[in-house]
Amino acid sequence: MVKVENEKGSIVISGDVFTNLTGEAATNCFGVKGMVVRSMTDGLVHLLKRESMGKGVHVIYNGNGSVSLELHIAVDPGINIPAACSSIIHEVRYKVESTTGVSIENIDIFVDSMIAG
Repeated sequence: MVKVENEKGSIVISGDVFTNLTGEAATNCFGVKGMVVRSMTDGLVHLLKRESMGKGVHVIYNGNGSVSLELHIAVDPGINIPAACSSIIHEVRYKVESTTGVSIENIDIFVDSMIAG
């Protein structure tokens, strides 16, 4: 959780807010098939449904009040992965920072799978 304080009081923002905003912003980018998670039982990568896409995001709370994000995604075959990741980073940073007021220190993207169809 991140605590944001100003002259009128304080707000506590839970990790679910960051994961949901991040998952929504990332999956709206061109070429992103969806958020994924690696199963602990079989080791396979599973595409997450819209309501649970936050599981593909890991939030790291930094000591200076900022957060770092790790995203696990699946992409469409044939896309330019560096260009897609650059677009995702810009979109996620804008969406999360403008909505929460919390700065993002770092965004790491892991392309875990390519899914056709």
